Amino acid sequence: MGAAVLRKQFESLLGGHLGWQAKAAAETVASGIAEIDRATGGLPRGSLTEIFGAPSSGRASLLISILAEASGRQEFCALVDAEDGFDPVSAAAAGVELGRLVWIRCVHNAEHALRAADLLVQGGGFGVVALDLGDTAAARRISLTSWFRLRRAVEHTPTVLVAIGRESNAKTCASLMLELSRERARWPGGKLACGRLLGGTRVAVARRKPGLVITAAFETGAREYGAVMKYPMESGRPLPLVGAVGGQLVRVG
Repeated sequence: MGAAVLRKQFESLLGGHLGWQAKAAAETVASGIAEIDRATGGLPRGSLTEIFGAPSSGRASLLISILAEASGRQEFCALVDAEDGFDPVSAAAAGVELGRLVWIRCVHNAEHALRAADLLVQGGGFGVVALDLGDTAAARRISLTSWFRLRRAVEHTPTVLVAIGRESNAKTCASLMLELSRERARWPGGKLACGRLLGGTRVAVARRKPGLVITAAFETGAREYGAVMKYPMESGRPLPLVGAVGGQLVRVG
């Protein structure tokens, strides 16, 4: 007897449709970059999203956009920073409400960062928990068992769990995978004595999972004021360029 026949018999006996096999679609939220949201449908709650790419591929800009969008929804966020690469001044200038952000610095220890993310997810109360592993080689030594445990911890919660790294580490444990790559740099008019000014970069995004590959692109950079690009300074050195929410170039500083 076929499975379809058995299913119909059970449904007739129970007097209704067997919906126990159906899995409800995950609620999604905006990343703050419209091009990515159109390609992915948004970031799923209760799931692990993995973002990876080479240095200067737009990882920091996308992370800042996600945190700005979530804090703008009045949600609390947590950032586990494995390589101490987060700059709160630039993040605040790009729209992140720092009063709604918990920043945990793990001093180049990927295992501690993973444990911290696990505790934050299990503790609850956060709309977004971001695990930024940066370029640390130790991220490759994190076992798939650890990633699976983290995925299970976030299931059935309203939290968006995001892992960021140089390469894919969570692999099959991620519900959504985004690979970022830099397409080209943008050099607007005007020069300084020390060289040309970097206006921003165009970033290509490839959705590697789920389903077929879907591509999109967005730009990062700062807004031009006449022929001069204004950059914030701290201790005599320029702060990192971040910004570009939804493809709109935003002022940094």
